[in-house]
Amino acid sequence: MSNTAEVQDEMAAGCPAGRRVAGEDPAKREQIIEGAKRVFMQGGFDAVSMNDITKEAGVSKGTIYVYFENKEDLFAAMIQQERSRIVATVKHVLDEDKPLRETLMEFGVTLASHITADHTIRAMRIVLGVTDRMPQLACGFFGATPENGHTVLHAFLERKVEAGELSIPDTDLASRQFIEMAMAGMFKQRLFGVMTEPPTRELLEYTVSSAADVFLKSYLPEHG
Repeated sequence: MSNTAEVQDEMAAGCPAGRRVAGEDPAKREQIIEGAKRVFMQGGFDAVSMNDITKEAGVSKGTIYVYFENKEDLFAAMIQQERSRIVATVKHVLDEDKPLRETLMEFGVTLASHITADHTIRAMRIVLGVTDRMPQLACGFFGATPENGHTVLHAFLERKVEAGELSIPDTDLASRQFIEMAMAGMFKQRLFGVMTEPPTRELLEYTVSSAADVFLKSYLPEHG
């Protein structure tokens, strides 16, 4: 199918059964974002053009503009997708039925592993490189809405306080404290190249185990 025909098919108002209206095909959107991710990670933001992305994603230029307004819009979508994947993963490990220390351990190791991974660090460096020109992008990546690691842990701690399993006067602060202790400076060392490789599983478990011990010593009820 030619590029023109492809775009015409996607933009058709009366789509036959099985065909989606323009910009509403999640598989096509994912295909574009995955292609963009590969070229952005290789070349950064400024060096990449929409032509580069269309070639890598295997779509026409007309198609890509059906889904994304411009390169900035596409880059923001890519960053948000990465952020959402991390949040979904760490949210899943906050199991209400597991022992509290085990849950905190799994949450801390999972979050620290994702945050210090090569692809996450590259994405964060790209975001920092365009923050002056695109401050809303940094806010979207590092901010508290709609969800991030801090907000999902905060909600979990709130539930544990209500259940009487924890005694925490400020759950917002406590969630930030645990995340900072679980990272123990590893994120900054990775971000600025001091730590050139992701931390080993052994280091992550050792660090998060210490964080969980300090956290629970501070916030378990007296009878706990």
